[in-house]
Amino acid sequence: MPILVRPGFVIRFSAKERPGHEGDRRHDRRHHEHVVGWSCTELPVRVEPHGLIIVGFVSTTANASEKSYSTILVERADGVVTVTFNRPKRKNAANGTMWIELLDALTDIHFRSDDRVVVFTGAGGEFCSGADLVDMGDGSGRTHTHSYYSMREITAVIMALARLPQPTIAKVRGVAVGVGCNIALGCDLVVASDNARFSEIFSKRGMSLDGGGSWILPRRIGLHRAKELAFFADIIDSAEADRIGLVNRVVPDGELDAFVAGWVDRLLALPPIALAQSKRLLNNAMQVTLEEALDDEGVAQTVNFGTKDTPEAIAAFVEKRTPKFRGR
Repeated sequence: MPILVRPGFVIRFSAKERPGHEGDRRHDRRHHEHVVGWSCTELPVRVEPHGLIIVGFVSTTANASEKSYSTILVERADGVVTVTFNRPKRKNAANGTMWIELLDALTDIHFRSDDRVVVFTGAGGEFCSGADLVDMGDGSGRTHTHSYYSMREITAVIMALARLPQPTIAKVRGVAVGVGCNIALGCDLVVASDNARFSEIFSKRGMSLDGGGSWILPRRIGLHRAKELAFFADIIDSAEADRIGLVNRVVPDGELDAFVAGWVDRLLALPPIALAQSKRLLNNAMQVTLEEALDDEGVAQTVNFGTKDTPEAIAAFVEKRTPKFRGR
């Protein structure tokens, strides 16, 4: 397959609140979902899904000093990155500035080998109430001739999230609706509080799915359940989300932080390169044949045996001790 590389890319060889909140039943929700700020450069479609060749954005921020953002918080501790949507007065609705900052933060995380696990959550007891149609600007004064260009921002963020090699966990309290719901579902694991609420709210706003919902939902819960959520745009509680397979776990709100921390610790104890390989294989599983999947698995295992982690795991098994994986 020919590979086209655009400028800025490289070939890598490696194996109380104002109204408008969608989840708030007490207020008029007419103002949410879904045109957002300015258009950044769109990330490319992956051109080779099952070889060693991966096209990726060249980060100029990797291993740089920590940045300060106005709409999100990015905190690092012992290999864990916590990304918090931080607009609590708007139930963390995403405006143009947030899309820009999320793309910058995700690009940075992608290329930092010391970032081992990524947790997404929201400030003020809410995950994300979708896109903010009241405050759509990014503070720069940029305007678009058509909303199509604004939607590129969402596309870039969702693709950057999907391309993260690290395991990602959505820790969901409160509302996760519209594109906020699909950001949560775009994570590898979704852990919800018993007070969480989910909705593909778009049809009630006169819109169709976005944020990757049309791709994620059928793969997660099947085509017909996906259509039910998309057509009726009902807000469902955490128990129903658990019943239909939208989330991995539902836990009491007071236990949510401890539960997610436990999963984070388990992920940190695992070999990061092997986890990244398994994540890639599973993400590609519905787009390849069995033969291609087997070929991919062989390539991935070859990559794993080229690391120090696989010999360490074998030695630890023989010596009856706990392995120490370093991602090298």
